[in-house]
Amino acid sequence: MKRIALFLLTNLAVMVVLGIAVNLLGLNTFLSANGLNLGALLGFSLVMGFGGAIISLLISKPMAKWTTGAQVINDSPDPTHRWLVASVARCADKAGIAMPEVAIYEGAANAFATGAFKNSALVAVSTGLVQSMTREEVDAVIGHEVAHIANGDMVTMTLIQGVMNTFVVFLSRVIGYVVDRIILRNDRQGPGIGYIVTTIVMDLLLGVLAAIIVAWFSRQREFRADAGSAQLLGRKQPMINALARLGGLDPGEMPKALSAMGISSRPSGLMALFSSHPPMEERIARLRGDTTAAP
Repeated sequence: MKRIALFLLTNLAVMVVLGIAVNLLGLNTFLSANGLNLGALLGFSLVMGFGGAIISLLISKPMAKWTTGAQVINDSPDPTHRWLVASVARCADKAGIAMPEVAIYEGAANAFATGAFKNSALVAVSTGLVQSMTREEVDAVIGHEVAHIANGDMVTMTLIQGVMNTFVVFLSRVIGYVVDRIILRNDRQGPGIGYIVTTIVMDLLLGVLAAIIVAWFSRQREFRADAGSAQLLGRKQPMINALARLGGLDPGEMPKALSAMGISSRPSGLMALFSSHPPMEERIARLRGDTTAAP
């Protein structure tokens, strides 16, 4: 409930900050005099920005099961399944969260955690992960995913995505209105072509910038989850070994909605700016405490 309250307060804070900003800059009086209702635009931006993000969060568990074909194994008699469930239970108990659902799915070596609430989350591992790693390494991966849940990373990712979406929607439409009404001097009732084209272009440009910011935040939470796994297991080496092993394996393709939740990806070149995960070498160096590792 604390994180839901945080979500609601963030909604309110975004509206207040945008409202204060436009008033301090004199945009409210200037644009209102030219026919733009900034209050209505703020409300629209918040609904558009946070609406999709919160819906995605609330349906994240069933969507994850459906898109990956993950099968819940909490009550499975299979020895391997029982071992996976026991590993999740140990980590969850140490992390102070309720026992998550545990699932397994067919695919290359990867794992993810999802769910709107940390006490009713889902931890899923792939068959490729179980088959290609030692049990100690799988334990470390499970610790990483449980750390994500304990840290509330699913909610915080939704918050940052919602904030970025809201700013993109708001700013692109304000800029579009300025271009249409002020620069191109469209005095007809309703938006002109200048507004439409500018809004589309700004949605794309600002969307790219927002994606870079969200990806940077996601990479920081990966470092925290790596450290969280080491804390849950009582030592760093299992997580270091797991990351080294994952670095030599193909993580495969995950559904787009879950790509930020997986433990492994392969960022490179400029695309690393948009990657939800840091390079494995950087994660290992950070976990070892190498202060020369890139931030």
